Amino acid sequence: MRATATHLPFADSSFDIVFCSFGALQFVADIEQALDETTRVLRPGGRFAFSITHPTRWMFPDDPGVGGLTASQSYWDRTPYVEIDDASGVVSYVEHHRTLGDWVRLPAARGFNLSNLVEPEWPADHDRVWGGWSRTRGLLTPGTAIFVADRT
Repeated sequence: MRATATHLPFADSSFDIVFCSFGALQFVADIEQALDETTRVLRPGGRFAFSITHPTRWMFPDDPGVGGLTASQSYWDRTPYVEIDDASGVVSYVEHHRTLGDWVRLPAARGFNLSNLVEPEWPADHDRVWGGWSRTRGLLTPGTAIFVADRT
C-alpha cells in the first residue's frame, strides 16, 4: 500500500503509536494536513514520535569543517530550500524549515502534549563525516531533534 502523509489510507483511531522516521516531515509542504491525518489515525491517549534535522542547523552551511560553524542565514527564515535539476529545470528537492517553536505548536494545536524533546549529543568516540555533518560541528550543536507527544 502506498500513501502520503497528507492522505493516510487508514480508519480513524487505528493506531496506538505513529512514528515518522528521521527528517521525513521536513519534506512535507502541507504540514498542517499531515498532522491532521496523524491525529485522525491515532487513538486518544496514543503517542506520536518523530525526528527531524535540528532546526538550528538551518542557519549554518552544509560544511563539515569550520566553515559550517558560522551562521549564514536567519533561524526564522522559513523560505523552503529548493534545488532544481540542471538538466531538466525541474524541482528535484524541497525542504521546509520550521523552528523548534513551530514543531511544538503544530502538534499542540491538535491536542498533543509534548512529553519529551531529545537532542542527542555527538558520541565522544565518533569521527565519521556524513554530508555536512561532522565531529567538528556535532560537538558544538545538535544535529537531530526527536519529539515525543501524547494525544489527549
